[in-house]
This record gives sequence, C-alpha cells and structure tokens, in this order.
Amino acid sequence: MRGLVKHLFVLTISAAVASGAMAQQMGGKTRFILAASWQPSFCETNQRKAECRNQTKERFDATNFSLHGLWPMRQNYCDVKESLRTADKDGDWNELPEVSLSDASKAALDKAMPGTQSGLERHEWLKHGTCTGLSADAYFSTAVRLVGELNASAVRDLFAANIGKSVTAEQIKEAFDKSFGPGASDRVKMSCHRAGQNRVISELTIGLSEEATGDEKKSLGDLIQGAGRTSFGCNEGIVDAAGF
Repeated sequence: MRGLVKHLFVLTISAAVASGAMAQQMGGKTRFILAASWQPSFCETNQRKAECRNQTKERFDATNFSLHGLWPMRQNYCDVKESLRTADKDGDWNELPEVSLSDASKAALDKAMPGTQSGLERHEWLKHGTCTGLSADAYFSTAVRLVGELNASAVRDLFAANIGKSVTAEQIKEAFDKSFGPGASDRVKMSCHRAGQNRVISELTIGLSEEATGDEKKSLGDLIQGAGRTSFGCNEGIVDAAGF
C-alpha cells in the first residue's frame, strides 16, 4: 500500500512539473498589443500626410520607432456613440473630438507619435483607449513609456545602425532577446511592405500581458514575457531612411 501511495505521489509531482514546464514553454496570454511603426517606411505610401510632408532626417522619428497604438485584444469602441464610430471610420480624424491631455503628456505624445499631426491620437483613443479603463492621459502616458523602452533597447540600436540596409528576422529576434529576455522575440510580429522595388520594414507588433494597464508600472520586458507566442512574420526587410 505504501508503495502504491509513493508511486502515485511521484506521478502527481511529475505531472505538476510537466505542466509547469509546458506553461513556461507556451507562455501566458496576449492581452494587449504595442504597435510600433518605422515612420519613414509608413511615409513612403502616405506622402500627403502632414507628418510625412515635414519629416526630416534629423527628426526623432527618422531614427526611432514611432508609437502607433496600444491595443486591447478583441475590444474596440467601448461605450463610444455610433455617430463617433462612423466618423472615425470615415478617416478624417482631425474632425474627431480632441483628447484631453495634460501639457506634459501632449508634448511627450507629439514626439513619440508623429501621427498626432493627422489626428491619430483621436482615432486611437476612440477605438482602443476607451476599452482600457484608463483616462486618456494615463493611457497615452503608458503607451509612450513602453515605446520609450523599446527605443532605449538593442532593437532600436540595430535599426538606427542599419538605415538604408536590410536586416533579417534573426538579427531582430536576437536584439529582442538581448534586451527583454530569452524568448521575448517569440511574442513579436514584424510587418513589411513594398516601396518601389524594395521591401521595407513597416511595423513591429509586440504582445503584452494583461498587466500592461495595471496600477503597477511593469517594464516592457516583463509584459512581453507574460504574453503568448506568435509567428514572427516578415523574415527580412530594409530599414527605410527618411525622405521619398
């Protein structure tokens, strides 16, 4: 009898260890997406937008990632009137209601998100920010902080050092793992598009855990590590230079 109990105990412990290892291998669940654009490549196909007409090689977004958005998974337009949804989908975002931000938050957002010149923050707030439970100021401050951590990483350094050149998925994944811990690159997807004869890198979408909008300001690395895995997407592309 004692032998049977001991055997069952060993099986239980083994199952628990295996379950834990599997959970670690699979990762957590992705609850938010941090979308970071490479602005020069965006401007290749959006040349009429204000933020593209006045972009220069010296401006911050020429050598750093730009904030596109912080998106709750599978939630859009929370408690937003139908008339505003329709106006948002029409695409003239400067006609949408202004977002209430402190002067400091607005200045930081204008630097991190050049698309504010075309009302991007108004669209992002209506479609995504309203589903976070945060005030507009807290929502954008969180997003700016997270993209700032990306721009302080080896990922941004890799891009800035290779403007006009091609970089591979493996190089980018190595930089993510170096900056945000082993396996971080398994929570990232890269998008590319054609600009003339070139395939340029347009955006990184980075999976984050549910703590992204929590009271505790967790680091980007911690939030990435708590997210689920995804395929990387584009396997190689050019880091586009400002100008077109």
